[in-house]
Amino acid sequence: MSGGAGVPGGGCAAGGVGRCHGGKRLGHGHGAAQEGAERGPGQVQAGAAGQNKQHSITKNTAKLDRETEELHHDRVPLEVGKVIQQGRQSKGLTQKDLATKINEKPQVIADYECGRAIPNNQVLGKIERAIGLKLRGRDIGKPLEAGPKGK
Repeated sequence: MSGGAGVPGGGCAAGGVGRCHGGKRLGHGHGAAQEGAERGPGQVQAGAAGQNKQHSITKNTAKLDRETEELHHDRVPLEVGKVIQQGRQSKGLTQKDLATKINEKPQVIADYECGRAIPNNQVLGKIERAIGLKLRGRDIGKPLEAGPKGK
């Protein structure tokens, strides 16, 4: 059972055992194949067992648990949700009507009104233009200044 690196009867690309490096046996990655012949079938190389460390507990586990519990996405403030609802109702629109008008799903409008949505500036901008009220910045709920941006 001596053969390594896919070369019959050899341990190195140079041919057989002993041809590599002028007959000297140097350990450069060929040792496992050459020494493999010295072990019997079913024997594992010493130190190779138990290398899978996915189940070992590290000292940073508690720290990682604390961090993952504290990290979460910000949600739309309830104040913004109420402004969206009032603006939509003042225009006589249902959630579905508003969603259709801004090319979004009705569930998106429902999530924004309930404060469950993660704020997206594109969606907020479309809702602002549809209901005519500001939803971002200091002037939340104030009328939107008319006039497109000049490029």
